[in-house]
Amino acid sequence: MFLIKNTTQCVGFCSSSVFLLFCFVLFPHRMNAKRSMLKLRKKFIPSLLSVLTVIILLLVSVKYIYIPEFLDPPPAPTSQSFVKHNISCKAIYDMDPVEVGKSLIIRRKTVVEDKDERLIDFTGNCPVFRNIRGYDDLCVSEEEKIFPIAYSLVVHKNAWMVERLLRAVYSPNNVYCIHYDKKSSAQFVAAMEGLSSCLPNVFIASKRETVFYASISRLKADLNCLSDLLTSEVKWKYVINLCGQDFPLKSNMELVSELRGLKGSSMLETSRPSELKKQRFLYRYELQDASFEYKKLPVKTQQAKSPPPHNIEMFIGNAYFVLSREFIQFMNSSAVVRDFLAWSEDTYSPDEHFWATLVRLPGVPGEVPRSQPDITDLMSKTRLVKWQYLEENLYPPCSGQHVRSVCIFGAAELHWLLNYGHWFANKFDPKVDPILLRCLEEKLEEKQKLFQKGTMLTCPKG
Repeated sequence: MFLIKNTTQCVGFCSSSVFLLFCFVLFPHRMNAKRSMLKLRKKFIPSLLSVLTVIILLLVSVKYIYIPEFLDPPPAPTSQSFVKHNISCKAIYDMDPVEVGKSLIIRRKTVVEDKDERLIDFTGNCPVFRNIRGYDDLCVSEEEKIFPIAYSLVVHKNAWMVERLLRAVYSPNNVYCIHYDKKSSAQFVAAMEGLSSCLPNVFIASKRETVFYASISRLKADLNCLSDLLTSEVKWKYVINLCGQDFPLKSNMELVSELRGLKGSSMLETSRPSELKKQRFLYRYELQDASFEYKKLPVKTQQAKSPPPHNIEMFIGNAYFVLSREFIQFMNSSAVVRDFLAWSEDTYSPDEHFWATLVRLPGVPGEVPRSQPDITDLMSKTRLVKWQYLEENLYPPCSGQHVRSVCIFGAAELHWLLNYGHWFANKFDPKVDPILLRCLEEKLEEKQKLFQKGTMLTCPKG
């Protein structure tokens, strides 16, 4: 029994086998007895031919099977703090079948995710962190400078994914609030604190919640960041909320252009609720212990709720929003909004009706009139999400994996994601597909440089 470990050994073995075969077949007079050779031919030639056939097939397969280049972990993370693969993002974007096939082979291998502790160590030396991760290389155009954007990041795990998200949306003139869950690990918390200590326009929310799925705590986490952002020295124009598995599809320069086009209006999903969705706020919900990852879940009771205060008409959407500074200022000082928030405390997933309803209130900044038709998730550019039960009808099938009927995108969707028109998408996970995130980062950097070309730039390094 033998083992061929690599292509060189395979070629060597093949060469020696061919040599032996030629000796037996072509030069029997150089061997001892002719009769002995005839016996040897009959005995060994079929076996050697079989071995030779296997070797040739092995060589062919080696030629066409992609073997990724795994690098030894460096002492400090590089500009891509992750395993690098010999793959062309341009070819992935162009839907080259060979390159897309390579990405599928890479996905079959176990992706070892960087530990939160490594980010803690990395941010322990802020100049090195900013330099290696490219924060110090980011230039700002005049258009970006006069139109800063605020971000609310509500996160709870996977510190490196949060850092990649932050780096992808980062601009020195923007401002970023990070709200980490009070249930998060000490390592994750330390990593987030490290990020905020290294980047002057990134801070941790002054008040933090213990966040439970589909409860009021998720909404309050965003509200805490919004309140802090209003006190920031950065006079941002719009605020965008993100979670840990989101990723941008537009560069900062593109986003500034798109947001300027809103002219103060809001961008979010807001639709009339179905009878099923009405159950979420017609009855009281109570947080109860759950035996899986969410710890606690809101459970419906038989106690009917009173109607919304101030005769507010209910609309539903999702948790994602793009809202103007004027809207947030109004919301922060409105008694109607405070009453509506208190009423929403014991509803199911209040973040999915709170914003959708508020933008329909008469007279609010950026109002969406109640008479206007529904704005669905595919009409709103805030978040591109693939639902399993709508695939092949509204969009192509998921090339990654599904979690709770939501697609975790794969590299084969790169072109679709970047050309659909949305500003952000959800969900991404480097453990599911490490190539997609790398290619998105590469394409976003290309687009930022392209849109900044020919403009007056302010760069940290002069």
